[in-house]
Amino acid sequence: GRDVSSYRNRHGKISQNVLAACNFDLEFMYVLSGWEGSAHDSKLLHDALSRRNGLKVPQGKYFLVDCGFPNRRQFLAPFRGVRYHLQDFAGHGNDPQNENELFNLRHASLRNVIERIFGIFKSRFTIFKSAPPFPFKTQAELVLACVALHNFLRKECRSDEFPIEPVDESSSSSVLPVNEEENLEPIVQTQEQQRENANAWRATIALDMWRNAT
Repeated sequence: GRDVSSYRNRHGKISQNVLAACNFDLEFMYVLSGWEGSAHDSKLLHDALSRRNGLKVPQGKYFLVDCGFPNRRQFLAPFRGVRYHLQDFAGHGNDPQNENELFNLRHASLRNVIERIFGIFKSRFTIFKSAPPFPFKTQAELVLACVALHNFLRKECRSDEFPIEPVDESSSSSVLPVNEEENLEPIVQTQEQQRENANAWRATIALDMWRNAT
Protein backbone atom coordinates (compact mmCIF):
# COMPACT_ATOMS: atom_id res chain seq x y z
CA GLY A 1 0.00 0.00 0.00
CA ARG A 2 1.15 3.49 0.86
CA ASP A 3 4.27 2.14 2.64
CA VAL A 4 5.61 0.29 -0.38
CA SER A 5 8.11 2.98 -1.40
CA SER A 6 9.94 2.86 1.93
CA TYR A 7 10.42 -0.90 1.56
CA ARG A 8 12.00 -0.57 -1.88
CA ASN A 9 15.76 -1.13 -1.63
CA ARG A 10 18.49 0.49 -3.74
CA HIS A 11 18.00 -2.20 -6.39
CA GLY A 12 14.33 -1.27 -6.72
CA LYS A 13 13.04 -4.47 -5.10
CA ILE A 14 10.60 -4.70 -2.19
CA SER A 15 12.51 -6.01 0.82
CA GLN A 16 13.18 -5.80 4.51
CA ASN A 17 16.56 -4.73 5.88
CA VAL A 18 18.19 -7.11 8.37
CA LEU A 19 21.13 -6.23 10.61
CA ALA A 20 23.22 -9.23 11.64
CA ALA A 21 26.35 -9.83 13.70
CA CYS A 22 28.12 -13.18 13.72
CA ASN A 23 31.19 -14.85 15.19
CA PHE A 24 33.96 -16.77 13.45
CA ASP A 25 32.20 -20.08 14.19
CA LEU A 26 29.51 -19.06 11.68
CA GLU A 27 26.91 -18.48 14.40
CA PHE A 28 24.67 -15.45 14.63
CA MET A 29 25.29 -13.32 17.73
CA TYR A 30 22.60 -10.73 17.08
CA VAL A 31 19.91 -10.17 14.45
CA LEU A 32 17.48 -7.29 14.00
CA SER A 33 14.84 -7.83 11.31
CA GLY A 34 11.84 -5.93 10.00
CA TRP A 35 13.28 -2.57 8.96
CA GLU A 36 12.27 -1.06 5.64
CA GLY A 37 14.45 -2.02 2.71
CA SER A 38 15.39 1.64 2.13
CA ALA A 39 16.60 2.16 5.71
CA HIS A 40 20.29 3.02 6.02
CA ASP A 41 22.59 0.62 7.88
CA SER A 42 23.54 3.30 10.41
CA LYS A 43 19.86 3.72 11.35
CA LEU A 44 19.53 0.00 12.03
CA LEU A 45 22.66 0.03 14.14
CA HIS A 46 21.39 2.95 16.19
CA ASP A 47 18.13 1.08 16.80
CA ALA A 48 19.99 -2.12 17.74
CA LEU A 49 22.18 -0.30 20.27
CA SER A 50 19.31 1.64 21.84
CA ARG A 51 17.04 -1.35 22.53
CA ARG A 52 16.85 -2.70 26.07
CA ASN A 53 18.01 -6.15 24.95
CA GLY A 54 19.88 -4.85 21.95
CA LEU A 55 23.33 -5.35 20.50
CA LYS A 56 26.09 -5.33 23.12
CA VAL A 57 29.78 -4.90 22.35
CA PRO A 58 31.96 -6.84 24.82
CA GLN A 59 34.32 -4.69 26.87
CA GLY A 60 37.58 -4.07 25.02
CA LYS A 61 36.28 -5.71 21.83
CA TYR A 62 34.91 -4.42 18.54
CA PHE A 63 32.94 -5.60 15.53
CA LEU A 64 34.19 -5.47 11.95
CA VAL A 65 31.66 -3.57 9.83
CA ASP A 66 31.44 -2.59 6.19
CA CYS A 67 31.63 0.99 4.99
CA GLY A 68 27.88 1.41 5.29
CA PHE A 69 28.76 2.35 8.88
CA PRO A 70 30.92 5.21 10.19
CA ASN A 71 34.20 4.16 11.78
CA ARG A 72 34.06 3.91 15.60
CA ARG A 73 36.18 2.31 18.31
CA GLN A 74 33.52 -0.39 18.75
CA PHE A 75 32.77 -0.76 15.03
CA LEU A 76 35.92 -0.91 12.92
CA ALA A 77 35.20 0.01 9.30
CA PRO A 78 37.49 -0.16 6.23
CA PHE A 79 39.03 2.86 4.55
CA ARG A 80 36.68 4.46 2.04
CA GLY A 81 37.79 5.09 -1.51
CA VAL A 82 40.36 2.27 -1.21
CA ARG A 83 40.24 -1.19 -2.79
CA TYR A 84 38.34 -3.52 -0.48
CA HIS A 85 36.74 -6.64 -1.97
CA LEU A 86 38.83 -9.81 -2.05
CA GLN A 87 38.45 -10.08 -5.82
CA ASP A 88 40.10 -6.65 -6.14
CA PHE A 89 43.35 -8.17 -4.84
CA ALA A 90 43.20 -11.44 -6.78
CA GLY A 91 45.67 -12.19 -9.54
CA HIS A 92 49.24 -11.24 -10.33
CA GLY A 93 50.16 -7.60 -9.74
CA ASN A 94 47.17 -6.83 -7.51
CA ASP A 95 48.94 -7.01 -4.17
CA PRO A 96 48.31 -4.17 -1.67
CA GLN A 97 50.37 -1.09 -2.52
CA ASN A 98 50.15 0.76 0.81
CA GLU A 99 49.04 0.39 4.41
CA ASN A 100 45.41 1.34 3.73
CA GLU A 101 45.04 -1.30 1.01
CA LEU A 102 46.66 -3.95 3.21
CA PHE A 103 44.33 -3.04 6.06
CA ASN A 104 41.30 -3.30 3.78
CA LEU A 105 42.44 -6.66 2.40
CA ARG A 106 42.83 -8.15 5.88
CA HIS A 107 39.61 -6.51 7.05
CA ALA A 108 37.74 -8.05 4.09
CA SER A 109 39.35 -11.45 4.68
CA LEU A 110 38.03 -11.51 8.24
CA ARG A 111 34.67 -9.88 7.56
CA ASN A 112 34.06 -12.39 4.77
CA VAL A 113 32.61 -14.63 7.49
CA ILE A 114 29.36 -12.64 7.29
CA GLU A 115 29.15 -13.38 3.55
CA ARG A 116 29.76 -17.06 4.27
CA ILE A 117 27.12 -17.31 6.99
CA PHE A 118 24.49 -15.73 4.76
CA GLY A 119 25.50 -18.11 1.96
CA ILE A 120 24.88 -21.07 4.28
CA PHE A 121 21.70 -19.47 5.63
CA LYS A 122 20.15 -19.00 2.19
CA SER A 123 21.17 -22.50 1.09
CA ARG A 124 19.63 -24.01 4.22
CA PHE A 125 16.43 -21.95 4.19
CA THR A 126 15.48 -21.58 0.54
CA ILE A 127 12.25 -19.80 1.48
CA PHE A 128 14.29 -16.57 1.52
CA LYS A 129 15.14 -16.82 -2.16
CA SER A 130 11.77 -15.19 -2.82
CA ALA A 131 9.35 -13.14 -0.76
CA PRO A 132 7.31 -15.58 1.37
CA PRO A 133 3.50 -15.22 0.96
CA PHE A 134 2.94 -14.15 4.56
CA PRO A 135 2.08 -10.88 6.31
CA PHE A 136 5.15 -8.70 6.77
CA LYS A 137 5.26 -9.18 10.56
CA THR A 138 5.41 -12.94 9.97
CA GLN A 139 8.19 -12.49 7.41
CA ALA A 140 10.27 -10.52 9.91
CA GLU A 141 9.72 -13.14 12.63
CA LEU A 142 10.52 -15.91 10.14
CA VAL A 143 14.05 -14.54 9.83
CA LEU A 144 14.54 -14.75 13.61
CA ALA A 145 13.11 -18.27 13.80
CA CYS A 146 15.43 -19.52 11.07
CA VAL A 147 18.40 -17.79 12.69
CA ALA A 148 17.67 -19.71 15.90
CA LEU A 149 17.44 -22.97 13.95
CA HIS A 150 20.70 -22.18 12.15
CA ASN A 151 22.53 -21.61 15.44
CA PHE A 152 21.10 -24.82 16.89
CA LEU A 153 22.26 -26.83 13.89
CA ARG A 154 25.71 -25.23 14.01
CA LYS A 155 26.10 -26.21 17.66
CA GLU A 156 24.51 -29.66 17.61
CA CYS A 157 24.89 -30.96 14.04
CA ARG A 158 28.27 -29.77 12.82
CA SER A 159 28.44 -32.62 10.32
CA ASP A 160 25.23 -31.34 8.70
CA GLU A 161 27.01 -28.86 6.46
CA PHE A 162 25.42 -27.12 3.51
CA PRO A 163 27.35 -25.98 0.45
CA ILE A 164 27.84 -22.26 0.75
CA GLU A 165 25.87 -20.32 -1.82
CA PRO A 166 28.17 -17.73 -3.41
CA VAL A 167 27.37 -14.15 -2.45
CA ASP A 168 27.91 -11.31 -4.87
CA GLU A 169 30.22 -9.03 -2.92
CA SER A 170 29.47 -6.16 -5.28
CA SER A 171 25.89 -6.07 -3.95
CA SER A 172 27.10 -5.30 -0.44
CA SER A 173 26.58 -1.88 1.05
CA SER A 174 30.36 -1.59 1.28
CA VAL A 175 30.40 -0.14 -2.24
CA LEU A 176 29.11 3.22 -1.00
CA PRO A 177 30.86 6.24 -2.56
CA VAL A 178 33.75 7.73 -0.65
CA ASN A 179 31.96 11.03 0.01
CA GLU A 180 28.87 9.47 1.56
CA GLU A 181 30.45 9.16 5.01
CA GLU A 182 29.79 12.83 5.66
CA ASN A 183 26.05 12.21 5.40
CA LEU A 184 25.98 9.51 8.08
CA GLU A 185 24.78 10.38 11.55
CA PRO A 186 27.08 9.45 14.45
CA ILE A 187 25.88 6.32 16.22
CA VAL A 188 27.68 5.62 19.49
CA GLN A 189 30.24 8.39 19.84
CA THR A 190 28.93 11.82 18.96
CA GLN A 191 31.87 14.21 19.37
CA GLU A 192 34.21 15.12 16.53
CA GLN A 193 37.26 14.36 18.65
CA GLN A 194 36.03 10.82 19.32
CA ARG A 195 35.61 10.23 15.60
CA GLU A 196 39.11 11.54 14.95
CA ASN A 197 40.49 9.26 17.67
CA ALA A 198 38.82 6.25 16.06
CA ASN A 199 40.28 7.14 12.67
CA ALA A 200 43.72 7.65 14.20
CA TRP A 201 43.43 4.25 15.91
CA ARG A 202 42.56 2.62 12.59
CA ALA A 203 45.47 4.39 10.86
CA THR A 204 47.85 3.11 13.56
CA ILE A 205 46.65 -0.46 13.06
CA ALA A 206 47.12 -0.12 9.30
CA LEU A 207 50.62 1.30 9.65
CA ASP A 208 51.67 -1.46 12.05
CA MET A 209 50.36 -4.07 9.60
CA TRP A 210 52.31 -2.48 6.75
CA ARG A 211 55.54 -2.28 8.74
CA ASN A 212 55.26 -5.94 9.77
CA ALA A 213 54.53 -6.99 6.20
CA THR A 214 57.38 -5.07 4.60
